[in-house]
Amino acid sequence: MEAKDMEMDVEDAKPSSNSNQFKRFGLKNTIQTNFGDDYVFQIVPEDDWTSMAVSLSTNAVKLYSAVTGQYLGECKGHSSTINQISFSAPTTPHLLHCCSSDSTIRAWDSRSFQQVSSVSAGPSQEIFSFSFGGPGDNLLAAGSKSQIFFWDWRTKKQVACLEESHMEDVTQVHFVPDHQNKLVSASVDGLICLFDTSASIDDDDHLESVINVGTSIGKVGFFGEASQKLWCLTHIETLSVWDWKDARIEVNFKNARSLASDNWALDHVDYFVDCHYSMKDDHLWVIGGTNAGTLGYFPVNYEGTGSIGSPEAVLHGGHTGIVRTVLPLSGMRSGPTHSRGVFGWTGGEDGRLCCWMSDELSDVNRSWISSELVVKSPTTRKKRRHHPY
Repeated sequence: MEAKDMEMDVEDAKPSSNSNQFKRFGLKNTIQTNFGDDYVFQIVPEDDWTSMAVSLSTNAVKLYSAVTGQYLGECKGHSSTINQISFSAPTTPHLLHCCSSDSTIRAWDSRSFQQVSSVSAGPSQEIFSFSFGGPGDNLLAAGSKSQIFFWDWRTKKQVACLEESHMEDVTQVHFVPDHQNKLVSASVDGLICLFDTSASIDDDDHLESVINVGTSIGKVGFFGEASQKLWCLTHIETLSVWDWKDARIEVNFKNARSLASDNWALDHVDYFVDCHYSMKDDHLWVIGGTNAGTLGYFPVNYEGTGSIGSPEAVLHGGHTGIVRTVLPLSGMRSGPTHSRGVFGWTGGEDGRLCCWMSDELSDVNRSWISSELVVKSPTTRKKRRHHPY
């Protein structure tokens, strides 16, 4: 049974006495995703924001309303860890894709929660990341054990496999926004590679440039005008900013956690969850968290020597463990127009989904809020990162 009990306003949405440093956001509700020890890995929105998909350590994906938090259904079929989830392009808005350590990428109909197609990288492979690009977004790239696989999603036929560009697990593959034939890959080997996929794909002729970050890479993302800049978070919690076209570093924060920790009066920043970019304001934040579950949005100045500033938002009081994923609703390029004041959602190792309110909201709909929060029995949580990293 899905637990839907929720708690209202754990943290008042009022600026603290030190409001020039940051503002806190009200916790609208939390949802316990299960009664076991499952983790929340990732939250992604459907293109029209009618629903959001949540991947769990139970090898399943659950779907909820992105505005109300109502539980909609579950997609089950993977036999191992789900490493990435993503909804498809606007042309097929109800297709949810998932890649897993069971070597498959599967597609689900988010209305019926049934699997509709899949591809496999072969026995003993693990797929850590995937991305759609190329003409018509029909080219599917996937990062695996030092390899990058390519399929034509229309025929489900494998069209290429790059085996020489990386020496260790490929943690990230991304087709560059607005450059549909350019693919960026990142790996535990510390390298970021740029490929041209416009013709037949091979290591020798289509590898355009290599960036050496120098340490195992966890996440990368694009930002800036024409998506020309790239941010990179590593598994040792460093942050760097690059111009991917020129393979040029712009700033490298080797002590990023210390810089962030020095800028608030709360506990030390233990890890970074993600980066968030606002196109409207041309503003980049790195989102840092504590082992106790508090999050801060730290502004990143990547000009000159660079700096990490005081947090402009603090999410406190919702989680009791490490936070794995953040889904901002406000300020997104294609965010919902009627989000009822929801600032965003977070999920973590405590199995909770937390919904955060912006402080502009004066009238909160209480009709779907119950009086008590479902809380699991206290357990000793292992402070480990998502397998295999």
